[in-house]
Amino acid sequence: MRKGSVKEVLAKIKYDPRENEEDYFIIIEHRGSYGNVRKIPVSLIELGHGYFFVGETQIPYHRILKVVRKDGRVVWESRKRGLK
Repeated sequence: MRKGSVKEVLAKIKYDPRENEEDYFIIIEHRGSYGNVRKIPVSLIELGHGYFFVGETQIPYHRILKVVRKDGRVVWESRKRGLK
């Protein structure tokens, strides 16, 4: 399941022609949302150095809890902050 950093996993999903970014979403820690988490399609994010962007909003990578395929398979999960 977990191979490399979340940034490496997302870069592979976004830039590897064998992957389809439409098949993935991320679950982030988002205070104020239901359950304090938010689900974002990978197709909506842009990768940066210490952050990723959803439109104009800058979000640090450490907020990502999971990277999940549409079929529910978890491809990356935070060691520190797994969903409870």
